[in-house]
Amino acid sequence: MGTYIHFTEEQKQRANSVDLVDFLERQGEKLLRSGREKRLASDRSITIRGNRWYDHETREGGLAIDFLQNFYGLSFPDAVTRLLSGEQGEIIYKKADIKEQEERKSFVLPEKHSDMRRVFAYMIKQRCIDRDIISFFAKNKMLYESCELSKDKTKEYHNAVFVGFDENGTPRHAHKQGIYTKGKKFKGNIESSDPCYSFNYIGKSNKLYIFEAPIDMLSFITMYQRDWQQDSYVSLCGVSEQAMLKMLEINPRLNHAILCLDHDKAGIETSEKFYDILTAKKIRCDKFKPQYKDWNEDLKASFNLPAIPAEKHPQYTLRDKICSEIYELTSEFNNKDNSLSKLNNLFYKCKTSTVEQIVEILKQLSAFSLLLAEREYKQMGGRQDIDTLQQRLYYGFKAYENRSRLNSRLDTIGQELLKISKYQGILSEAGKTNIAKIYESIAQHSLKAIILIELQEQKQKQKQIKEMTMQ
Repeated sequence: MGTYIHFTEEQKQRANSVDLVDFLERQGEKLLRSGREKRLASDRSITIRGNRWYDHETREGGLAIDFLQNFYGLSFPDAVTRLLSGEQGEIIYKKADIKEQEERKSFVLPEKHSDMRRVFAYMIKQRCIDRDIISFFAKNKMLYESCELSKDKTKEYHNAVFVGFDENGTPRHAHKQGIYTKGKKFKGNIESSDPCYSFNYIGKSNKLYIFEAPIDMLSFITMYQRDWQQDSYVSLCGVSEQAMLKMLEINPRLNHAILCLDHDKAGIETSEKFYDILTAKKIRCDKFKPQYKDWNEDLKASFNLPAIPAEKHPQYTLRDKICSEIYELTSEFNNKDNSLSKLNNLFYKCKTSTVEQIVEILKQLSAFSLLLAEREYKQMGGRQDIDTLQQRLYYGFKAYENRSRLNSRLDTIGQELLKISKYQGILSEAGKTNIAKIYESIAQHSLKAIILIELQEQKQKQKQIKEMTMQ
């Protein structure tokens, strides 16, 4: 992930033509109807129509690619890759372009070379993958070496091709991996590949291991070879959940998923998202992160070769620091100060304060909310003390959910405060439980807002440093 790929003008146009409504709904985003347009539930200042978007707060807008760059924080290559469903995979076209999509040429595997000499050399020498593992997949026609001519027919191009079969044993997907050691390495899915059937192996146990790339999958198997054929594996050839969900659908015995995605920002967020999707489907789910950036880097490190280190997610680094500061505040505040009016006063201060002041106010808002939640639980005779609530604040934070603008996050806090004000008189246990949960929600949204502010501050400082070094 994050590998730069050269995109042609035609590819950029196709990426920019993606229907954002369809795309965002597939990502699990909630959209609200607003006349002929739709609004993001998480950021209602943004309206979407077809492949266009507009932010009424910042008065900025554009097409699909720059939406992903702005909203998801992706680089240009990553944004195009995501919109093209994993480089050259299935494209989420506009509804008006369904006819064009149906007229695409049928799926055809690249032409095979007479041997696999180059693939074996690359996989063993450059990637450290076990020869027997390579041979297994080659004998089962799931891996081979392609030989393709350039357009002017003056050059031969050789790639490793990873084939994905459906439940009937029919090839439905192919992923090409460049095997040359010099220059930019090509990586992409064959046109018209079905993303539901990317590179996979199905065993007899109930376990399904999930990877981003075929190389990662083979690297993992190389490191954990004991009885490996009993388990099942799928490489997503990107970060779409389609193949993972398809494998679980057509193989009901697979009820234990192990997420083995990359140890970088995108991989961490995707693991979180998949974990929530799977647990909602009542599927047991575990995460197994590589020590380095991905499983091939782990494999190389096991041979004492240079390996790319894992990446820390900036939001989690900030979460650790900010939660610690919020915890300190909960121990300093006096219980007599804990009231809804105190929360309201703090919230309204946010609207007239500087950025630095807002951060401190939000920390207090989060701390007071936790204390108020603790009070509600204690009045019901519950055992949910402040330590338990602090743990829930910490582990309840998920970076993939924290993409809203600051104003939208503050609006959400205001809405939560309004909900509490509607509860009056003597409350039932259910009512008090609801209030406690709203207080916890305010604490969580305050934490997310602080992280958004500090991330923006970090970006501005980095930009200033870059500008100074260029002068």
